[in-house]
Amino acid sequence: MSFFSVSLSVFSLVALTGVSQAAAPTPTTLDNLQAAFNGESNANAKYVAFAARADEEGYHQVASLFRAAASSEKIHSENHAKVIRELGAEPKAVIATPEVKTTRDNLAAALSGESHERDTMYPEFIKTAEGAGLKTAVRTFKYAIAAEAHHAALYAEALADLDGWREGTRTFYVCAVCGETLTVRPDKRCPTCKTSEERFTVVS
Repeated sequence: MSFFSVSLSVFSLVALTGVSQAAAPTPTTLDNLQAAFNGESNANAKYVAFAARADEEGYHQVASLFRAAASSEKIHSENHAKVIRELGAEPKAVIATPEVKTTRDNLAAALSGESHERDTMYPEFIKTAEGAGLKTAVRTFKYAIAAEAHHAALYAEALADLDGWREGTRTFYVCAVCGETLTVRPDKRCPTCKTSEERFTVVS
């Protein structure tokens, strides 16, 4: 087959499928954004359910932590959705019914999920987005990984001293822009996205 014939065949395939290699968004990063949007949307639903169980069992500080994390995950999902739309797609999530167990079990499950996102999922997503030169995707992933690291640390702390957390009255602060979750309101700006401390919401 001649070079002209091969080129014509490729042109015909592109015309028939409507696929343009030059115009198509990076599929891998878009797929990662959709996966992250689905994961954060489900995490929000799961942590709301976990908070209700913690309240039922008398672990009100743990319930506050779950509510703060749920708020953070909602912010992450909204940030991911915005970038998905920038890439010409619509965000899609299938919300599963959360599996709710004891508060201790729920903390362990939450710690496992956050650790995976911190150590494996988001680092891979960031690397792929950086390779594709998609700065807005890199930013939304980095916002999420910073908060997930703090969620994981707080879940581990609660697991290690669950009795102490039953009596605790700690307040949590969630950045409305990046979802950063802190136990002390920042003096001036969010340490992750540099937003004014006035944009933090209080969860207690």
